[in-house]
Amino acid sequence: MRTGQDYRGRMLQAALNGGVRRDQHGGVPTSADALAADFRACLEVGVSRFHVHPRDGIGHESLEWADVSAVLDVVPPSAVMGVSTAEWIEPDSSRRRSAIRSWTGRLASASVNLGEPGSLQLMRLLVDKGIGIEAGIWTVGDVDVLARSGLADRLLRVLVEPFAARVDDALSQVAELHDALDAAGVGAPRLQHGDGDATWLLLEDALRRGIDTRIGLEDTLRLPDGRLAEGNLELVLAAQALGAGGD
Repeated sequence: MRTGQDYRGRMLQAALNGGVRRDQHGGVPTSADALAADFRACLEVGVSRFHVHPRDGIGHESLEWADVSAVLDVVPPSAVMGVSTAEWIEPDSSRRRSAIRSWTGRLASASVNLGEPGSLQLMRLLVDKGIGIEAGIWTVGDVDVLARSGLADRLLRVLVEPFAARVDDALSQVAELHDALDAAGVGAPRLQHGDGDATWLLLEDALRRGIDTRIGLEDTLRLPDGRLAEGNLELVLAAQALGAGGD
């Protein structure tokens, strides 16, 4: 059986905005123009993989093709962008699937949270549309769902992301997730990240494991020393200083 340690990466993905509001951090990019500026800034320091939550005209997260395509239109040719399909963006599962069916342009990937209702239907829809899948794993139960789905070999990568993990038990949680993925024989590449206070702890653990990771204002507003980051570029540079994004 192959293990997570066989999937050595160190790719650094920039998660630029998530659901962070401008009143939470003035530097979070919510418009296509602001995202374009962050794409360019990150590309200049060697980061070309991005995870974005497109917004509508008033700054709300959106799955509508008009809003997704507005961001795709400003993605530089050398950049690769994926988006979220999280339940909180569109809680109605039928409307969520309908929005995704309307996606007509070329999108590299979309993340699907296995712990959310309708996740497997979304994954099958993405397979049909030829869009890469990042499967978000929050719990060991999510690993079981993935292993039984018949879709594990269709993934672009697994996102090992213990949602709202406390610093005290974040490392034990991700160890359990990796063990469960190994036991289930899930062979897709892994990207591990945290959020909030556990962000930097889990990023450094991902580096020790030799797997991909991510950083950005979606996950944390603060640098490793606790200072408020000016924006995504400062977070990316801090992650690179720790070794993220290298071979």
